[in-house]
Amino acid sequence: MNTDPAGSGEFGRRPTSGPIVPKTANEALRPEAGIPPPKRSRASRSQVVVFMNFVISSVMLMVLAAGVALYLGKQEFTEPGPSANGDTFLVKPNSGVQDIADQLERRGLISDSRVFRLGVRAFGNDSALKAGEYEIKPKASMRDIMELLKSGKSVMYSLTIPEGLTVQQALKRIADEAALSGDMPATTPPEGSLATDTLRFTRGATRQQMVDKLLADQKRLVEDVWARRAPDLPLANIEEFVTLASIVEKETGKGDERSRVAAVFLNRLAKGMRLQSDPTIIYGLFGGEGKPADRPIYQSDIQKQTPYNTYVISGLPPTPIANPGRAALEAVANPSKTDDLYFVADGTGGHVFAATLEEHNENVARYRALQKKQADDAAKAAADSNGDKPADPDKPADGSEAAGDADAAD
Repeated sequence: MNTDPAGSGEFGRRPTSGPIVPKTANEALRPEAGIPPPKRSRASRSQVVVFMNFVISSVMLMVLAAGVALYLGKQEFTEPGPSANGDTFLVKPNSGVQDIADQLERRGLISDSRVFRLGVRAFGNDSALKAGEYEIKPKASMRDIMELLKSGKSVMYSLTIPEGLTVQQALKRIADEAALSGDMPATTPPEGSLATDTLRFTRGATRQQMVDKLLADQKRLVEDVWARRAPDLPLANIEEFVTLASIVEKETGKGDERSRVAAVFLNRLAKGMRLQSDPTIIYGLFGGEGKPADRPIYQSDIQKQTPYNTYVISGLPPTPIANPGRAALEAVANPSKTDDLYFVADGTGGHVFAATLEEHNENVARYRALQKKQADDAAKAAADSNGDKPADPDKPADGSEAAGDADAAD
């Protein structure tokens, strides 16, 4: 048994490191030094470690900055744009994203070309923007503009070539269309060779492209209708077919009359009669430019010698006199079954037909009586409004001097 009052446990153990040295009051109150920190290892003081710490810190800061920039850029890319009114914007062929972005910024359609460029590339549309003219809506965001240019839904223009225009008149319409580019063809296409159609195109399409399309469409149409023609037509070839269709086109604009007008001319050809068509007089006098609106056809014009005047030549003119449309071509290819040889205007925009000269002359007499009545009524109204002043003697008072439709007998 241990009789040591302090025992052998921790409690009451006396230090055995040395004798106890008494301290003064000042020494007792003086703070003792703490435990020093452990010394840094050689590895922690390495330049490589210091550099790597710097790199990691820099990368973290860059990632953070990039995240903030990406967030702000995305906000700017999708928020409403600066243009209050919107505008049209033309993307030329082979334009790059940078060029498109710079133009959009200069036009005030986007706020920052760099944001647009980076946004387009971030969505993988760097090479997806299509050439064309686009309608930018007011306040359109950069993303809206990107999607529009990606869609290719550009502004479309229309060019209409009506039935019955000559090639020269049709080419003038193409030349005057401001949305088209490029020069006109060096050579004029043959008369009757252009389709009558409404073409849809985007700004920048060339005039040569329009002419080429009209030529190709008309060739395809004519060949298709000619292949389905009636077997007994008195026409030698496809060129005569187009020529007669152009005359029918110019004679009437009424759809329900075309096949009957075509039948009259085909019947006359079959019998060796002259066609006596007024539009051939006009083409012989004025060519592809067309008759001035204020110039009537005079009786003296009927006998003027031109290669196109079917009052003085037998058979068909040497070329078409206009561009015929599908309806006129179909009418000639499959005309009405009738014995009619004559027709004359009825005064209401249509025509009356006759199989005999006697019946035709009666129709002509009625038409001229109607013309005279209309002229008398117009003269009376003019006299009343002018206080009974005489009419200008140099101005034709009516159409009585003009040739009627096929109203001259052989």
